[in-house]
Amino acid sequence: MLKTEYVRDGKYQIIGNGTSGLAAGGTVARDSNGKILGRSSELFGTTRDAKGSLTSTNQADVNTLFNW
Repeated sequence: MLKTEYVRDGKYQIIGNGTSGLAAGGTVARDSNGKILGRSSELFGTTRDAKGSLTSTNQADVNTLFNW
């Protein structure tokens, strides 16, 4: 089952979202305009940016893709 969680800034405005429940425990992160920021994989424990480059090899956390 797909589940969407919203990421908010300090002013409680939505700056993006993460959709989880994809195959192999993956999550897709999108900005507030719907553009894909990257993906994470629970299976491999990695996070990749929109170009497919590894941003983390030890955690599957799409929150690292949002520029705070």
